[in-house]
Amino acid sequence: MIRSVLIFNQLGKPRLIKFYEPLDAATQQALLREIHALVAHRSDSLCNFLEGCQSIGLDSRIIYRHYATLFFVFVVDASESELGILDLIQVFVEALDRVFSNVCELDLIFHFDQVHYVLGEVVSAGLVVETNLKDISKAVGDKKELAKPAQDHSRLGLGALRRGFV
Repeated sequence: MIRSVLIFNQLGKPRLIKFYEPLDAATQQALLREIHALVAHRSDSLCNFLEGCQSIGLDSRIIYRHYATLFFVFVVDASESELGILDLIQVFVEALDRVFSNVCELDLIFHFDQVHYVLGEVVSAGLVVETNLKDISKAVGDKKELAKPAQDHSRLGLGALRRGFV
């Protein structure tokens, strides 16, 4: 099970925090600081898997990818496949790239609601829901269509409504 999804920059500023287990805010902040300290200074040539730490429990794993200035971190329990989660991170980043067409850190800051929506399409309640990029993109596109304001028919007269022009 996925316990949390964290996205933060090289300075440790959180850009997305999603916990699938209830934790108080102080524990969440401590966890973010500890994970940032663990992954931020690792060389890119090292493995992207870490065993659990004090804050999350020793039975958990930290799986991360470093893209440009952002770290995408998934904290999972021992039942998850490390390579599967690495692939899931790649799918999540590609889905964000399709939504924002060349995603950057500012997109995550100013459009956090869309980022959470994309994450919700990929992971729900700590379980992987969808990994097909076409289906994720279609769901996000459908949401955008629903979010568009409805056409204003108030300028049309009753005659237009009776003739079926609307």
